[in-house]
Amino acid sequence: MKKKGLIHIYTGDGKGKTSAALGLAMRAAGSGRKVFFVQFFKEDAAPSGEKAFLGGVKSTIEMLRSNCRHPIFTRSKTDLQKVQSSVSVTFAEVKKRVKEGMVDLLVLDEVMAAVNGGWLSVKELLDFLETRPAHIEVVLTGRSAPMELVKTADYVTEMLKIKHPFDNGVGARQGIEY
Repeated sequence: MKKKGLIHIYTGDGKGKTSAALGLAMRAAGSGRKVFFVQFFKEDAAPSGEKAFLGGVKSTIEMLRSNCRHPIFTRSKTDLQKVQSSVSVTFAEVKKRVKEGMVDLLVLDEVMAAVNGGWLSVKELLDFLETRPAHIEVVLTGRSAPMELVKTADYVTEMLKIKHPFDNGVGARQGIEY
């Protein structure tokens, strides 16, 4: 009999939400669990350390990227219909894969940005969490986790930014921030 999967939230303004999710994904994969790591607001072509690493462990960790950047980066050039479509298509694929039963740990990286931007409703995410197969462990990451999700989660960790080089004009560095 499979044990009940729990819900984790990594939220807050501090660095480390995706890194914590990756650590849990590696631990789960190392224990033989099938991991589906979904990144909202990451383009397929965009380089990142996690993408390169996960590409080498495809047998136990599968990655899906929504192939759309967040409007905070694209600003006035943002095609909001493309963003909505990207989030909808990505979440539909998540539901399909979960229904197929080949997932033990599901990571929805930056899903809070999809919710807070209005591209995915809290209700739709809550409905999904409540109706998922009971054994699936789920990780939700992103800033400003809505209270409804926090109340539903079993683990909630807030990353608190005390100091960050970005505040002094240091941009994101490959291998450290992405």
